[in-house]
Amino acid sequence: MMDVEVVGAGPNGLAAAVVMARAGLSVRVHEAAPTIGGGSRSVELMEQGHLHDVCSAVHPMALASPFFQDFEISRRIGFAIPEVSFAHPLDGGRAGVAYRSMERTVAGLGVDGDAYRRLLEPLSHRAEEILGFTLNHVVRIPRHPAAVVRFGLAVLDQGLPWWNRRFTTEEAAALVTGVMAHPVGTLPSPAGAGAGLVLNLLAHTTGWPIPVGGSQSIADALALDLRQHGGQIVTDSRIDTLAEVSDARAVLLDVAPRTFSAMSRGRLPATYEKALSTFTYGNAACKVDFILSGPVPWTHPEMLRAGTAHLGGTREEIAAGEQQVNRGEHPESPYVLLSQPSIFDPTRAPEGRHILWTYCHVPRGSTRDMAEAVTAQIERFAPGFRDVVVRTRTTTATELEAYNANYVGGDFSSGAVNLRQIIARPVPSLQPWATPLKGVYLCSQSTPPGPGVHGMAGFNAARLALRREFGLPVPTLGL
Repeated sequence: MMDVEVVGAGPNGLAAAVVMARAGLSVRVHEAAPTIGGGSRSVELMEQGHLHDVCSAVHPMALASPFFQDFEISRRIGFAIPEVSFAHPLDGGRAGVAYRSMERTVAGLGVDGDAYRRLLEPLSHRAEEILGFTLNHVVRIPRHPAAVVRFGLAVLDQGLPWWNRRFTTEEAAALVTGVMAHPVGTLPSPAGAGAGLVLNLLAHTTGWPIPVGGSQSIADALALDLRQHGGQIVTDSRIDTLAEVSDARAVLLDVAPRTFSAMSRGRLPATYEKALSTFTYGNAACKVDFILSGPVPWTHPEMLRAGTAHLGGTREEIAAGEQQVNRGEHPESPYVLLSQPSIFDPTRAPEGRHILWTYCHVPRGSTRDMAEAVTAQIERFAPGFRDVVVRTRTTTATELEAYNANYVGGDFSSGAVNLRQIIARPVPSLQPWATPLKGVYLCSQSTPPGPGVHGMAGFNAARLALRREFGLPVPTLGL
């Protein structure tokens, strides 16, 4: 009999398993797929030697997450950290560019440079305190209230209808908007502003790192540590009911609330079941992967140095496109998130070739192939892009859900990122990782702090389970 059974070998499930195994407990992880990784899996998707990230490609949280810092992830795997964290092209060869250097970013934004600095620099200086609040559970008394108040004021500045008061140029407004559009939803909104500002401040602190060898290297590092501490991982092991893992003293589930409800088979109290049923899933993504014969031929020269690009035009265009998605429509000019990891990590493709990772926002449950719309959006800012395309592979929203059941309807955030579900994720609770069932905990990104490869949902659930079920403290996690 195992002390701990973990269902799901994504970053959160593996993080939870590592914590439990390092505490001296016997741990077994079940993964329904043939390989581990979940949202951090990499595969040769189209041709041998071309390594594509199936979900996440760039990881702003990898060096900033308290869990990964304690785990010393930067000593276990290599990261390429681009000098340009992200950039946002506009028509006419213009672009807003977010360098790791605040000074270079401010200088490049011209008349809006000081306005950008006043918004982001105070947050960057308080990054550790803000992350300590946002990467745990916001329904609690903050340890650093002054930092949280400052962050809250910035959220109000960019998350409400007066968001245009700060900037006068399209470049600065678009630069900030592209990051706030990462969570699919209405713009402006407090939830979008909050998520975007956290990512934005990281651009000027730890940067937006790209794992050498693909995102899979993050999952592999966690799995190696787990096995070194006696843990087991069983792939092709689908767990459909809690009864299959009921012998363990603790069960940690890296699953969506909908899946948890189905696994429980009527064991949940009616009030909790009803609360779970009100948890909503957001709109989705259509992912388009490319093999290229050369770099993207951007009009603006600094775009090639950016680890991440946000495409979609001006602030107003992006907001309008997101509103179309909210209405169940597919924008002709969609918001596109893009990265060309092979520029920074040559292990991703053979010499003379490149891979390109993109996705655009679409309505939940979409079956539409958005490859042409994505290609046209890139061509808009990189004329001649079509000429370097060798192969293309589309994963629709419904195919994303088939790949990972946590992505309900293609919602890669495993639950809408809105104000209600920042507080109630998945239910209103001071300890939302705990469930009414003895020894059963949720540890997916449907729990705080939400989406992203940070391991914090797994860490938070494991910490709670260690104390409640075993009376044990959190073990050391470093090498």
